Amino acid sequence: MDASDLKAILDSHKQWLDSDGKTGERANLSGANLYGVYLRGAYLREADLREADLRGADLREANLSAANLCGANLRGADLRGANLSGADLSWVDLRGADLREADLRGADLDYSCWPLWCGSNNVNVDARIAAQLAAHFCALDCDDPAYLAAREAVLEFAKTSHRAEDLGRK
Repeated sequence: MDASDLKAILDSHKQWLDSDGKTGERANLSGANLYGVYLRGAYLREADLREADLRGADLREANLSAANLCGANLRGADLRGANLSGADLSWVDLRGADLREADLRGADLDYSCWPLWCGSNNVNVDARIAAQLAAHFCALDCDDPAYLAAREAVLEFAKTSHRAEDLGRK
């Protein structure tokens, strides 16, 4: 996919969003190779990709900083090394997504699906996201002594999460 194709899809998606689906078309970038559209991956900084279909897309090293991806489907997407700092990733399906070495500092991951496999290794996060993940860990119902000891070790940090109260951890 070249830059002009991507621009046309994004313009049509904007129309679709602005018209509540009456005109334009929802962005379907599933399986798209967006690596190399610009020198260091797809330049989608501040793009409005709410509810877009990006399943299996190659977004390696893409600049998605401050992008609005709320409700987008990123299932199985390759986001290795992508800049997602400050992005809205709320309600995003990240199952099977490869986030290795991605920058998610300042991103909003509320109600998203965090990938629980090696594809989430070495993700660069801030304390807010780390505390949110810790709060979810501490909310598990497990009576194993090793788990209870680990939960106790991170509980104070988990309580700093903005989601801690929702999880009964305040």
